[in-house]
Amino acid sequence: MLKQTRALFKSWFRTVAATVLVGASTCSSQEASTTSPIPIDGAKFAIIDGQGPEWVTLGKDDFVRANCDEETWVWNGTTVHSTGKPIGVLRSKVQYKNLEWVAYWRHLSKGGNSGFFLWTPEEALKDLPPNKLPGAGIEVQVLDTGYTENYEKSSGKKATWFTTHGDIFPVGKSKLQPFPPLSPDGSRSFPKSNRSQPSPAWNHYYVRAINGEVRLWVNGVEVSGGKNAVPAEGYLCLEAEGAPVEFKDIRIRILP
Repeated sequence: MLKQTRALFKSWFRTVAATVLVGASTCSSQEASTTSPIPIDGAKFAIIDGQGPEWVTLGKDDFVRANCDEETWVWNGTTVHSTGKPIGVLRSKVQYKNLEWVAYWRHLSKGGNSGFFLWTPEEALKDLPPNKLPGAGIEVQVLDTGYTENYEKSSGKKATWFTTHGDIFPVGKSKLQPFPPLSPDGSRSFPKSNRSQPSPAWNHYYVRAINGEVRLWVNGVEVSGGKNAVPAEGYLCLEAEGAPVEFKDIRIRILP
């Protein structure tokens, strides 16, 4: 097991060395809304662009609708636009176990809600009706920063059980031991720092998922994750959850 872990780390490190972009934030807030995302507090960062050996770009031919309408997801090259309605998912054609992937995403309305489902089992997608999300999987959340304001205004409660900067948590029948910091009920891995930019800025996610462990980097900085996922193999899904959202340049690298 130790040899396998070392081999995985060496393989991952070679890819990082080949694909990492390092810098510091110098762009204005106006520039940030129209260009590739950069951490806004001046911190150093590293963005893996998925351009190295064995990386594959996913597009229209790599996904199928699970339970959405034809018009819910529209592809234009490597960019897919979702109306967000009806609620549901677009799933990969193949299942994944150990992998790393990168993607850009942006919400097109304030307070938009969406996400990626990792390791979604087939039974959670079979005969999934419209306006339903899978009952299993690990969610890598995609929330616009305005979601907090909208929630607190509509509910009259403080937003303590979620963040808008990259929560990771198990859905339904799936299990995961989240990394701290944790949500009040312990079910979510909360981000260690706030990196997401508000709509309509593009945000960059890099996820590494190996042997039941998942880690998320938001705009170049590791923020959240978890271990001991069950199941730790399944489909990658893009989520429509009521608001218009776009994903682009989804790239995957299979790991041993």
